[in-house]
Amino acid sequence: MSSLTVFRGFPDTGRYVWSPFVTKLEARLRFGNIAYKTEPGSMSNSPKGKLPYISIENEDKSTKLLSDSTLIIKELIQSKKLKYLNSKLSGSQRLQDIALQALLEDKLYFYGGYEKWIQNYYTMRDKILAALPWPVKVVVGNIIYNKNLRTLNGQGTGKFTDEEIAAFRIDLWDTLNAAISESHARHGDNEGPFWVWGGEEPTEADAVVYGFIAAGLVCESAPTTQCIIRGYPALLVYARRIHDVYFPDYELWE
Repeated sequence: MSSLTVFRGFPDTGRYVWSPFVTKLEARLRFGNIAYKTEPGSMSNSPKGKLPYISIENEDKSTKLLSDSTLIIKELIQSKKLKYLNSKLSGSQRLQDIALQALLEDKLYFYGGYEKWIQNYYTMRDKILAALPWPVKVVVGNIIYNKNLRTLNGQGTGKFTDEEIAAFRIDLWDTLNAAISESHARHGDNEGPFWVWGGEEPTEADAVVYGFIAAGLVCESAPTTQCIIRGYPALLVYARRIHDVYFPDYELWE
């Protein structure tokens, strides 16, 4: 692979962005020692209209575009550019790992989407659409708001009250904290990163977990999530140690 670019949707460099899927992908690339550069990109250029997406420039100067963090990682594994992190796990362990990824990406993500796009809409709109002039920002923002509202209602999260969604979110983070606290305890006084299942190396789920924690800590439109994460020392230690080893060039969350 001669050159890989990750399009993150934000112009920020040397900083985490608000999308857990972007940081998931970046973490997975760094776990595999794959160098890359970042660019903002645009939804219209993404093959699936999603962020993140990547471009791979091959030695023959041909370029391949891929989108969706899961599909990107799968493609890189299949093409032998990344090692499959779960190859040493048993069948039941791989199932457990996939289940944790799904819990975050197919449950927690929508609770976070409700917090960001419904409860803190203006903060989210002004960040996502910062480059647009005011009248256009209002129109496009309303379109995105209504699209997210329809998605949340169709998916099911939008059917619950604010209080019910908040309780679901806390329960999920509390359960994740319990698992990571156990891994932290097994790690003992050893320095360096420890991993969600307590192994010597990360699994595929660790990239997802880290993506959700790091994005949650920097996302200004998710203040409740920030408070929840900051209330769990084990989650902060887990994320800080991964940051120090794999993201030393990035600004640390405050």
